[in-house]
Amino acid sequence: MLLTRVQTPTSFTKYPSANQVESPRLQLENGQQTNLVSIPISSTENWGESTMADGSPKTDISTDADTDEKSQRFDRGKSSALVAVSDSSDRSKGNLDQKTLRRLAQNREAARKSRLRKNLESNRLKLTQLELELQRARQQGIFISSSGDQSHSMGGNGALAFDAEYARWLEEQNRQINELKTAVNSHASDAELRIIVDGVVAHYDEIFRLKSNAAKADVFHLLSGMWKTLAERCFLWLGGFRSSELLKLLVSQLEPLTEQQLVGIGNLQQSSQQAEDALSQGMEALQQSLAETLLTGSLGSSGSSWNVANYTGQMAMAMGKLGTLEGFNHQADNLRQQTLQQMHRILTTRQSARALLAIHDYFSRLRALSSLWLARPRE
Repeated sequence: MLLTRVQTPTSFTKYPSANQVESPRLQLENGQQTNLVSIPISSTENWGESTMADGSPKTDISTDADTDEKSQRFDRGKSSALVAVSDSSDRSKGNLDQKTLRRLAQNREAARKSRLRKNLESNRLKLTQLELELQRARQQGIFISSSGDQSHSMGGNGALAFDAEYARWLEEQNRQINELKTAVNSHASDAELRIIVDGVVAHYDEIFRLKSNAAKADVFHLLSGMWKTLAERCFLWLGGFRSSELLKLLVSQLEPLTEQQLVGIGNLQQSSQQAEDALSQGMEALQQSLAETLLTGSLGSSGSSWNVANYTGQMAMAMGKLGTLEGFNHQADNLRQQTLQQMHRILTTRQSARALLAIHDYFSRLRALSSLWLARPRE
């Protein structure tokens, strides 16, 4: 019995339990998840030291290796992520570059088309100027040399420049009238129609401004009506139309009118007629005074010699009187402008639209009649 008691601890010491053996292994697996280390069990006395001696250095080596491996895997993952980010950035940059290139190409194409339009507009303007000059030369029976000296002289007094501006004004008016006609036929709302009507009336203000500037350079060109067609010149009055006559033509086109509108149109026609009569009388008085100035004292006291001093004085007086022609032209255009504006206030929006269409149609037919007259067969 005594021997049995002695061998029991010895047997326990030599053969440790499974729990005691697995405990350090679990610690190593839970700590760094390293490779398992074999534990010698040949000696019970050196078991603890053997475990420490064998486990500690092997654990350190395994930990360092695993750490290096993990670091390398982390570096490779980081490098892969960086490469992916770089690739994504490159693709985004490539897409952005493509968009920028397309935008630049579109801008270059738009600039090229703009230059072409400007060149076409410049060529069209030059062609219009030449056509107007040629037409005026045919009407006056003047031969135009190809040297261009006459063109420079005409352009210098502002006549040719105004004719070109008037041609552009007519082109824009035709566009506006077509827009107005479309709005009337499609029964557009009063608000939409008023915007177009106001634009047409404002466009008439533009031609009066152009004429005022041209009169400062060459008032005779405007008063003579050389910028108008032949048929239009038959009805010309001080460089334009008679407001009172135009109102007479419009009344029949605007029916039915209310009683108040009829009174307003009647008063406007009467006041326009009075202003036209006053301006006509002023022009007659100017012509009479100018004729007397040129004739009075044209001969010397002996009746045969020419008095240079008197001649110079007469020309100076005549020049002063001719200077008032610009004022007559301005007053006549101001009367025409006010008549259109007053008519626009008296009429409704749709009536104003019909009136503007009728005015444009009237002058268009006069221009067409002039073209037919010039193209008529001659024996």
